[in-house]
Amino acid sequence: MRKRVVTFIILTSLGLTACSSSDDDQRDLIANQGANALYQQAKQDMEVGNFSAAAQTLSAIDSQYPFGELSHQVQLDLMYSYYKSGNSEQALATIDRFIRLNPNHSDVDYAMFMRGLTNMGRERNFLQGLFNIDRADRDPSATREAFEDFRRLLERHPDSKYAADAKQRMVAIKDRLARYEVAVARFYMRRKAWVAAANRGRYIIEYYNDTSQTQQALEIMVESYDNMGLEQLKQNSLDTLSINFPQSALLQ
Repeated sequence: MRKRVVTFIILTSLGLTACSSSDDDQRDLIANQGANALYQQAKQDMEVGNFSAAAQTLSAIDSQYPFGELSHQVQLDLMYSYYKSGNSEQALATIDRFIRLNPNHSDVDYAMFMRGLTNMGRERNFLQGLFNIDRADRDPSATREAFEDFRRLLERHPDSKYAADAKQRMVAIKDRLARYEVAVARFYMRRKAWVAAANRGRYIIEYYNDTSQTQQALEIMVESYDNMGLEQLKQNSLDTLSINFPQSALLQ
C-alpha cells in the first residue's frame, strides 16, 4: 500500500509538472507569435464558439501590441468574446475603455450596442432560462442600465445599423421593468400597504403605459383605492380600465 501511495504521489507530481510545462509552452507560443498569427488563431476560436480561448488570445494581443494596426479590431472582438463567454465585468471594462479612447471611431456605435447587450446579459440566470421561471421580482438595475445604453446609442447615432435592434430591445426592457413594478405592487398588496401599491400602479401608467402591464396596473389601482376608501380615484381607474380593457375580471 505504501508503494502505491508513493507511486501515486510521483505520478501526480509529474502530471502537475507536465501541466505547468504545457501552460508555460502556451505562454511562450503566444509571446513568440506575431500579432497577425495570434489574431488568426483568435478568429478561429471565435468561429468554433470557443470564446474563452479567443478572449485569452485577444487579451494577449491587446497587451503586447496596444498600438498595432489590429488594435481597434482586437478590442472590438475582445469585448464580444468576453460577452459571449459570460465575463460581463471584463466586457464592460473593455467597452468603456474603447469608447473613452475612441469617441469618434466608426465602430463606436457597435461598442455602445455591445454595452447594452452586456448589461442585459448580466440579468440572465441559467435555471431561469432552463425551466422558464419568471423572476420579474429580481432587481432590474442592470436592465435599467441596458435601457440607458440603448437610449444613448439612438440619441448619438440614430442612423446606426444597430438602431433598429436597439429599439426592439428597449421595448422588451420596458416590459421587463413594468413587470418588476407590478411584482413590487403585488408585494405591497399582500401586506395591505395600499398607498405604496397604488403609487406603483400609477407609476406604471405614467412611464410604461405602452407595455403589456397596463391592465394589471389599473387593476392594482382600483383595488388599492377601494381598500383606502378613495371612491373618486377608484372610479377614475375603473373608467380607464373599462375603456381600454373591457374584458378585465374586475368589470365582470
